[in-house]
Amino acid sequence: MTPLPKRRHSSARQGKRRHSISIKETQLVSCSNCGKLTLSHQVCKNCGTYKGSVLIAPKIKTKITKVEENTKK
Repeated sequence: MTPLPKRRHSSARQGKRRHSISIKETQLVSCSNCGKLTLSHQVCKNCGTYKGSVLIAPKIKTKITKVEENTKK
């Protein structure tokens, strides 16, 4: 048989345990290069810089248009 608790845990003790498990808000900081909000200690997704140096080339968003079939004929 496995051991069982000898006494009941109080609701305050249960609340203390659950308080530390709670979800916390993410800390956002502004990028030093572009000023957009990013996660701290992460490369900026907008400009690709971290601590003033470019680490990742920024992605250029282009809109792809559908080629009409009528122009092929």
